[in-house]
Amino acid sequence: MWYHRLSHLHSRLQDLLKGGVIYPALPQPNFKSLLPLAVHWHHTASKSLTCAWQQHEDHFELKYANAVMRFDYVWLRDHCRSASCYNSKTHQRSLDTASVDLCIKPKTVRLDETTLFFTWPDGHVTKYDLNWLVKNSYEGQKQKVIQPRILWNAEIYQQAQVPSVDCQSFLETNEGLKKFLQNFLLYGIAFVENVPPTQEHTEKLAERISLIRETIYGRMWYFTSDFSRGDTAYTKLALDRHTDTTYFQEPCGIQVFHCLKHEGTGGRTLLVDGFYAAEQVLQKAPEEFELLSKVPLKHEYIEDVGECHNHMIGVGPVLNIYPWNKELYLIR
Repeated sequence: MWYHRLSHLHSRLQDLLKGGVIYPALPQPNFKSLLPLAVHWHHTASKSLTCAWQQHEDHFELKYANAVMRFDYVWLRDHCRSASCYNSKTHQRSLDTASVDLCIKPKTVRLDETTLFFTWPDGHVTKYDLNWLVKNSYEGQKQKVIQPRILWNAEIYQQAQVPSVDCQSFLETNEGLKKFLQNFLLYGIAFVENVPPTQEHTEKLAERISLIRETIYGRMWYFTSDFSRGDTAYTKLALDRHTDTTYFQEPCGIQVFHCLKHEGTGGRTLLVDGFYAAEQVLQKAPEEFELLSKVPLKHEYIEDVGECHNHMIGVGPVLNIYPWNKELYLIR
């Protein structure tokens, strides 16, 4: 059997070499049908920045300010800032999102200086400033500048010699407040000196920074080593490095501590830059960093002392990261 097949193949090859077998000519491929149509970009120059755009079947593509952005047509219609679609006084949408056709496409698109105009099938016109689109695009969010920080350990912070802010300057001048906020945003901690040792003055200082949140302890509270609450902070035991309010649904963003009175020895304050520690983990053990940022844990507080009966649970990973730019913003 194999002999007959080989013989047949041999005779076919001989016929091909002699030109004895004629095969029908194959049709020439239609390259126009195989290749996509040439992409047509609309180009214009605007205030020395080149702007180009293209309308696709399901989205609008924009090239501007060294960025290539893609906008869904539904998104463009839904985010219209016209008076009938958006209340500029309340900064809230008036348009019913559910009323937008999911297959909507603009009839025309034009550019005037730095403003794009979209005319929709019903005649409604939406206009967007190019810089607004850059700022609010997904691509723009990815390129958004991360809050500058100075990560520190004991040596770095001591060498920085970050100055404290005087209480009067902090409360009465914008420059004092600005100095405090700059220190806080850069280092995560900041100090105010010469604050009168009362809860009222501490509260006044805290309100200069932000609103004060209500908690299971109250808005403002004293604590000392009398075990009046079911928390180690109310004992004479040393507190090692830790994070507070991890059991809140949303942990505190800023905590204010003010030592009103100190008698005896001890009570030393230990401060650690958790963001510095997280960066060390990222550099030395990236797999562990990913684990800490993705696996949710249950953070729990149980209190049953005197008349205080609380059981709080907060769920979330130890390291909380913005998914679009991988910026660490919270540590539980």
